[in-house]
This record gives sequence, structure tokens and C-alpha cells, in this order.
Amino acid sequence: MKRIILMMLRNILILPVYWIKLCYYASHIDKYTDEYINKFLKKIVKSANKGGNVEIISSGAENIPEENGFIFYPNHQGMYDMLAIIDACDKPVSAVAKIEVSKVQGLKQVMACLKGYYMDRDDVRQSMKVIMDVTKEVKEGRNYIIFAEGTRSKKGNQLLDFKGGSFKAATKAKCPIIPVAMLDSFKPFDTGTIDPVKVQVHFLEPLLYEEYKDMNTNEIAKEVKSRIEEAIKKYEEK
Repeated sequence: MKRIILMMLRNILILPVYWIKLCYYASHIDKYTDEYINKFLKKIVKSANKGGNVEIISSGAENIPEENGFIFYPNHQGMYDMLAIIDACDKPVSAVAKIEVSKVQGLKQVMACLKGYYMDRDDVRQSMKVIMDVTKEVKEGRNYIIFAEGTRSKKGNQLLDFKGGSFKAATKAKCPIIPVAMLDSFKPFDTGTIDPVKVQVHFLEPLLYEEYKDMNTNEIAKEVKSRIEEAIKKYEEK
């Protein structure tokens, strides 16, 4: 909370303009291209990072497919994760988030701008509809972020188990799966410090359909988790 306040205070002059535009775009999203909205969101995130003493370090942009219609699968550390990926990725992405995010001011407007979906984990029918909708949109060329842990780990850079069901949209769409290793993305919003922090976002080599077509979703989940854990160990040691 302290860092969010710092971000707001240091952007106090431009904040009302950003907020009005964010709310307007969220309510009139069909009037604008994904590329236009992506540039606007990146501008907000970069201003917030500068004001909040947050530096994004990223790598692996060459692993992001040239053609659209893929899904990022990052480890989930906190509310800042999605903002870090928006900052690090130049391609427009949408997202699937737990339904509780719909009650968080700021994040729910960002989700609206991303044309994202909320998933109610207690409602199987609603969850399946989200999976089918995401599958259809990925086939049509939209890119998505899905957090396979289902909830933030609250264990720093340690991962929770990845849920096999999270990969159903990818297997149905037969799309590239891009593991994303997040390091220290819990620090901006989930710690009480306002000291400078560095958040790492590493886009790993994609897992193509030809590689995973004979695997079940639980096997895919274990493979993606393993790749992210290896990357975290590698970059933590640097």
C-alpha cells in the first residue's frame, strides 16, 4: 500500500488524466484497437514504475511468437504480475483473472481494457465457458495471460503446483505455450517497503503444439512449472 501511495503522489499532476482516460477506455473499449490500448497501458505502468521506485528487467523477447494467438503462463506472485508483463511485452495481451480482481479499483479497469475474463473457481460451468471463450479468441489471434497456479504463491520466488486445468484453453486452441519466469514481482505491492526494487520478467522458449500434443494437461503443467523453476534458479544466482 505504501508504494501505491508513493506512485500516486509522484504522479499527482497526471494521475487524474490517466484515471479519466482509463475509465473511459474501459467503458468504450470497442472504439479502440488493441495496439492503441496497449500503448496507453504501458505509458501508465512506466509512469507508476518511475514514481514507485520499480525497475523492470526483462529478457527473452525473441521467444514471443511473431504471429498472434499464444498464451503466456507465468508464475503468480502478486497483484503486480500483470503490470510487469504489460511493461515487458510489446504485443497486446489479454488475461484471465480470478473473480475477486473485479472488485479491485484500477485493476478491474485494466482488465476491461485488456478485454479479459474473470473466472469463478467455485462455478464449474462458468469456468468452462471462460475456457471455451478464451480458446475461440486464441484461435482468432488474441494473446492471453493465464496464471496456472490459480492464486499467488505468497512464498516469494517459490512456486505452487500448476493446475492442469489451466492448460485446457491452450490444448484446445493448439497454440504456443510461453512459460514466463517472474522474480520479485511480489515486492512492489505485497511488501511494506518503498525502497527501490527490481522485478524480473523472463519469457522462456515456447512449448509448441507439436511438442505437447501427446501430453495430458497435468504433464504439461509439470513441464511448464519445471522450466520456470529452472529459470528462476538461474536468474536468482546472477
